[in-house]
Parts: sequence; C-alpha cells; structure tokens
Amino acid sequence: MRCPWCASLDDRVVDSRLADDGAAIRRRRECTACARRFTTYERLEEAPLWVVKRSGQREPFDRAKLVAGVKAAMKNRPGVSGSLEHLAQEVEDVLRSEGAEATSQAVGLAVLDRLRQLDEVAYLRFASVYKDFSDVEDFQREVGLLIKTTEPKRR
Repeated sequence: MRCPWCASLDDRVVDSRLADDGAAIRRRRECTACARRFTTYERLEEAPLWVVKRSGQREPFDRAKLVAGVKAAMKNRPGVSGSLEHLAQEVEDVLRSEGAEATSQAVGLAVLDRLRQLDEVAYLRFASVYKDFSDVEDFQREVGLLIKTTEPKRR
C-alpha cells in the first residue's frame, strides 16, 4: 500500500477490524519510512449483472429501474412501501445466483413471484404491463390463475 504522505510502498498493519456491518475490513497502517498512520478499507467488488433484453441488447442491471416499476404497481396500496428495497434485493440476489447475465423475462418473473406473495393487486398491475394485457380476458385469465394458487381468505 502506498503511503499517502511520503509515497513509500513499505508499511505494516497495526490493526484490522470489520467495518460496515461486515461488508468491509478496516486496516490501520503505519508507514515504515515516515512513521505516519493511515487507514484503508477493503471491500468486495461485485461483478456487474447484465440484463439481456428481448431484442438481444445488453444493459447493466438497474435496481432503481426495478424499484420504480414495482413502485408504480404498488401506487396507493397500503403499507408496502418499506418492502420495495427488500423485494429488489431479493430479485437481484436470485439473478446473481444464476450467473452474470439474466434475461429481462427472468427479471419480470422474479418480480411477479415476489409480488404475488406481497400484494395481489400490485401483482395484477405489474402483470398487466409485463405480460402486455390487451383486453379484459387477459385480466380474467390472470385472476383465475391467481385464485387457483392462493389460499382462501379467512374471515
């Protein structure tokens, strides 16, 4: 590590600790040339996640774009605003576990799976855009599938 004061490459580690809730390692170093101390942080650099569109075009995964789409589907729905970041993190984790590239179809299906559990109305709203509903029959078919896969509501 290069000393920020004298640019010497010779130093020793005085102390190491976890930082940022375990996401980084904080190292306190002392330069052997000038005896000044400085701190460095080591963090894991994640490989970029790419989304392959239907057209074949590749673009970097954008969590903010995913959150905006889900937020639009959840507009005016009660008590689910805090779940958006968690949902986006779950989707990103699933996609990363499958590799460095994911299709836009895989992204949409991962979102739909989580929305089905979180809020059925938001699920239908998102599905109507994602699956490109063109008429009422599309909504009826999706509601029928949703009713088949969910438990009856308890009164």
